[in-house]
Amino acid sequence: MTVIVRDLRPGVRADLESFARVRHAALPYILSTPESILHALTRTHPDARFRSLVAEEDGEIIGTAQVGLVHDSPEPGQGFLNVYVHPDRVRRGAGGLLTRTAEEHLAGEGATKLFAWVLDEPANLAFAERHGYGRRRSAHFLRLDLAGGTLPPLWSPPPGVELRTAADFADDPRPLFELDAETMKDEPSDVDTEFTDYEAWLTETWRHPLLNRELTTVAVADGRPAAFSVAYTDGHGRYSTAMTGTARAHRGKGLAKLAKTDALHRARAAGCTEAFTGNDTGNGPMLAINKGLGYEVCATEVRYVRELG
Repeated sequence: MTVIVRDLRPGVRADLESFARVRHAALPYILSTPESILHALTRTHPDARFRSLVAEEDGEIIGTAQVGLVHDSPEPGQGFLNVYVHPDRVRRGAGGLLTRTAEEHLAGEGATKLFAWVLDEPANLAFAERHGYGRRRSAHFLRLDLAGGTLPPLWSPPPGVELRTAADFADDPRPLFELDAETMKDEPSDVDTEFTDYEAWLTETWRHPLLNRELTTVAVADGRPAAFSVAYTDGHGRYSTAMTGTARAHRGKGLAKLAKTDALHRARAAGCTEAFTGNDTGNGPMLAINKGLGYEVCATEVRYVRELG
């Protein structure tokens, strides 16, 4: 049996479905659909030099990789590669081939530092270290049983604050872009990013196929978005929080917890049965909020980095 690596074909539905199937099997804590895979491949900013790769064994896609440059970082030369192989098809060389192909692509595009997320399991960590990657930070995946669990009750917003949805900003989402750009600056990360391109944000974020504007809660203060909890759904009962954040001027008022609690109640009312989220292990405030909401850690990822040259 021979394993080859090639580019994902955006016009082939079977490719997109197989990519999503492998990603779900390897990483069930992140929503993956053929539509979201296609969106990443065709709507990511051109400066990211983004590629989606597949490892194929005798006609079957058994591994995937998403590869690109962090084009919106003030520090040039930073690349990323996230490689996942179907758990039933490991130890066949797919991960190594995907990694080498990704590294060659990124080096050719001028990357000097490569970042990768790796599930915190002995075989995966050993694989990363054999390929010259060094361990950095870590992050938890968390799961909440929306169907059988108990959510905290909703409470009234403080004076001057009202709860709305992202759908209410359909005619002019720029205020949500500005809030997203501000909160992203304070996300724990190894790589600094700057949201300055509104049109790119509209294409990549606002029009993302998993974004559920009706379930995304926005806390509005003095007429402006002050906090939000962004909802992704896959149409099969699975809900994921893509981002929860508060503008700096409104922190310490409980607005992030309020927005997320409201979004979860909306999700359960809409028929979602399980919810996922993720947090850096050092993000104590958000981990505390999620614990209070009933989330439990279900897996951990480790950030690895490799210097080129």
